[in-house]
Amino acid sequence: MPALSIDTLAIVLVEPQSPGNIGMVCRAMANFGVCDLRLVNPCQYLHPEARKFAVAAHHLLGQARVFADLPAAIADLHLTVATTRRSGRLRGELLDIAEVPALHGELPAGGRMGLVFGREDVGLTSDEVAQCSHAATIATSAEVGSINLAQAVLLFVHELARPPRTTQVAAERDLPEQGDIEGLFGQIESVLSRIAFLNQKKPEGVMNRLRQIHQRAGLDRRELLMLRGMWTQIAWSVRDWKGRKRGDE
Repeated sequence: MPALSIDTLAIVLVEPQSPGNIGMVCRAMANFGVCDLRLVNPCQYLHPEARKFAVAAHHLLGQARVFADLPAAIADLHLTVATTRRSGRLRGELLDIAEVPALHGELPAGGRMGLVFGREDVGLTSDEVAQCSHAATIATSAEVGSINLAQAVLLFVHELARPPRTTQVAAERDLPEQGDIEGLFGQIESVLSRIAFLNQKKPEGVMNRLRQIHQRAGLDRRELLMLRGMWTQIAWSVRDWKGRKRGDE
């Protein structure tokens, strides 16, 4: 597995609540040369407290990019890892932190990878975890399982920056960007809503399962384009369908 190029790594913080934590995240990033910080609906990240805790990495605060939601923040990334302590049916398989570096070998040439971290008090929602291509966790004690945001960033970046543990080289794959994947799921949800397959009060019950299937399949760009074309044709085919009539079989 080739060593990680830090230039390909982005740190995404979803609705961080403490300027001090954002500053400490900047310091953790700078420790390993990571520069791409993306903030989703953050608190006052340019607050003096953030600058104080960033120490020599305060320049990263000014370079940070702000987004309205997670899909926009990860749209240009080819591989994203949601970091979470909680498991559950809607969260899919959780990798151990030690397994995350191996994912880097799946990136296409010039591809980018993102680590996604949630709110200090409640973390990421199940929907946000499902929007990422992978999910990973850090094994901690049952008594005190939660880890400070900046500490979690430091542990993951350190794991990615350390020398590779194996010389095995993974086959390069032409992975699509996350924005293209979201486009596919937008098509799927639109069609399934039109044919009354989804529960409109809780569509994520089906959609998150479909996302998990996609994650396990690991589709490349050609496969994704084929699926998008297929769902486009399905949408066209059912455009005049008014739904199942009562008594129809």
